[in-house]
Amino acid sequence: MMIAGKRISVALALMTAALIPVLPRVTSAQEAYPSRTIKLIVGFAAGGGNDMIARILAQELQVALGQPVVVENKVGAGGRVSVEYVKGQPADGYTLLIGASGAMALSVAVVEKLPYQTLRDFIPISMVAEFPLLMAINPDHPAKTVKEFVTWAKANPEKSNYGTSSTAFTLATELFKLKSGAPIQAIPYKSGHEMVLGVMGGQSSITIVDPPPAIPQIEGGKLRALAVTAAKRMQELPNVPTMAEAGFPDVLVGLWSGVFAPAGTPAPIAKRLETEIQRIMKKPDVQQKFRAMATDTVGSTSQEFAAVIERETKMWRGVVDAANLKLE
Repeated sequence: MMIAGKRISVALALMTAALIPVLPRVTSAQEAYPSRTIKLIVGFAAGGGNDMIARILAQELQVALGQPVVVENKVGAGGRVSVEYVKGQPADGYTLLIGASGAMALSVAVVEKLPYQTLRDFIPISMVAEFPLLMAINPDHPAKTVKEFVTWAKANPEKSNYGTSSTAFTLATELFKLKSGAPIQAIPYKSGHEMVLGVMGGQSSITIVDPPPAIPQIEGGKLRALAVTAAKRMQELPNVPTMAEAGFPDVLVGLWSGVFAPAGTPAPIAKRLETEIQRIMKKPDVQQKFRAMATDTVGSTSQEFAAVIERETKMWRGVVDAANLKLE
């Protein structure tokens, strides 16, 4: 009887085990994430807007995640070198991209044979920041307004040029050319900081640049802002008109920066990063640091970020078709 009883107990145990659902196994790597240094890859040289954003975020993530977070600059092709680099890295959450709208939305819209597609090859973790652009000129230039610059450029086409370091700046300026008729040609730089120095040094006539590298030089009198590409004036530069106020209402451009992970990054890791970045972007001290660069924090969800990328890619395809632009 005892033997039979044991057989019945074993059979019941096996039947019970069969009814218990098998849960997906969470790997030890995911459980431990992060357990080593995380790299934030930036596609522009030190001193530019995206680099400055990355370094603030790296400090905050280091505290939040309990592991070192370092910024690496991989410069080239308007930020696309960094995108291709991160695309080829293991999808484990240890190599992340600070991606700018130029490389992640605009280039996807306009560059033929691009070796990546943002929403196919990456997980958009969270939009970190958004900002307008500034049209800036050397303070010694004879043009004091945007219309005066257009008049000067048409009278001096051989001297008229602009600095750019990414597809975003190029398209914003080409949109201005389309609407104004100013015959300005592009001069490539590696970062917004270099674009600003180019105008200050007289190598380029104007630049349409992000606020972080430009604001200090404008406040120091080494650069003059002609207009803002936003719908309203910037609180940091209340005397600088919008493009609409300057006579060019169709030149309305806003850019953003965000965090991306390679496609295939485990969902728990991507969600952890999304949650931490959202929390960081709501911190008053972080918001204050970004406002000092004339930049607004965002901290979006991954789905919200993906929707923005899809919408802007379609919009810029329309601009390029209208201007008949060919970019490489």
